[in-house]
Amino acid sequence: MNISIFGLGYVGCVSIACLAENGHNVMGVDVMPHKNDLINQGKATIIEKDIDALIENNWKAGRISSTLDFQDAVKKTEVSIICVGTPSDVNGHLNLTAIYETAAQIGKALKNKEDFHIAVIRSTVLPGTNQRVGEIIAEHSGKERNKDFAVISNPEFLREGSAVKDYYNPPVTVIGTDNEAASKRMIEMYKGINAPIEETSIEIAELIKYVNNSFHALKVSFANEVGNICKKMNIDSHQLMNLFCMDKQLNLSSYYLKPGFAFGGSCLPKDLKAFNTMAHDFYLESPVLSSILESNQNQKNQALKMVLDQNTRKVGVLGLSFKKGTDDLRYSPVVELAENLLGKGYSISIYDKNVNVSKLSGTNKVYIDKHIPHLSELITDDLEEVVENSDTIIISHDEPEFKDINIKYPKKHFIDLVKIKGNKKTDNYEGICW
Repeated sequence: MNISIFGLGYVGCVSIACLAENGHNVMGVDVMPHKNDLINQGKATIIEKDIDALIENNWKAGRISSTLDFQDAVKKTEVSIICVGTPSDVNGHLNLTAIYETAAQIGKALKNKEDFHIAVIRSTVLPGTNQRVGEIIAEHSGKERNKDFAVISNPEFLREGSAVKDYYNPPVTVIGTDNEAASKRMIEMYKGINAPIEETSIEIAELIKYVNNSFHALKVSFANEVGNICKKMNIDSHQLMNLFCMDKQLNLSSYYLKPGFAFGGSCLPKDLKAFNTMAHDFYLESPVLSSILESNQNQKNQALKMVLDQNTRKVGVLGLSFKKGTDDLRYSPVVELAENLLGKGYSISIYDKNVNVSKLSGTNKVYIDKHIPHLSELITDDLEEVVENSDTIIISHDEPEFKDINIKYPKKHFIDLVKIKGNKKTDNYEGICW
């Protein structure tokens, strides 16, 4: 394929080298003459492992060139990849000037081009940027999106120091698209890359890099706070975290990374409080650890607000224990939600097939007697009875019997805290954070 790369900084230089290595003819475009000169001499514009040889070898093979002439670059290529910078301002907002200027250049160049063209946003941008880029290209070219050109969002996952390796071995190649033909060309462009290709919505493709990097930052801060506590206790923090990372079933997995309701149970709240107390006893500031319970409480408040906003007084609860498949009610966020609603004078009906009040014992019974002492009057094993007697129904367990319950009862309003698998979206259904 013939490809133009707009912006010869870090991402652009790695892209031009690796795409050429895969056999494509690649033309760089940059507003800074010295970067174009370097590429045209077979030299890299950045310092990065393995990049020099790739640039030199592919320049000698005639697959790499660079220019200041954006018109010529677009005219001679079928795909233009936007890799220009998106710096932050003092308030954290992105400066997208370079992105939009590049879009305008591509649009002007397309004005006199008949062939279908694909613009690919590789830079890290916020949701909505792809749409705006398409509008700018259409405005300057006089052409129509998805008829004469397409705009693809294709975020990069490169780390400085291992960027070439990361290019060929990304965790996933993300293609955010609204054009099937353009997506197929992108898949062809990435042929030979050792990664699954995920076609997704443009907005998800635009947001994924921010989620990734925010989580990476969170992990660094979490590990540092653990290390600070370990140092005070004369414990080897690296040995501890090596052990932590051996658990790939829970610690390094997707298990706890599904948006939904608050955590609860007898372990997580208790142990988190204890760990925070350790830090406090050593006079350590641990803002990440100490903010977790506050964030968890915010999610409980969000669920309560969703129910209150319905302005109905009869509420059904489908699932009371802190997670499905158990009768453990200790520190269940659903118990707390029900308790708050009862305190505000709401009428509550509860369905949980695993909870039998007469069989509750020990600390489990003590907990529920303290928070909902008359639970036996509220709970039943008749699902239909609970739904029929309620106007607003809270779904807190992902059980097969709850699937499409919102369709079966169109006059009831359902609030889903767990995202029932395969549930069809209706006007009487909403998720807590989706």
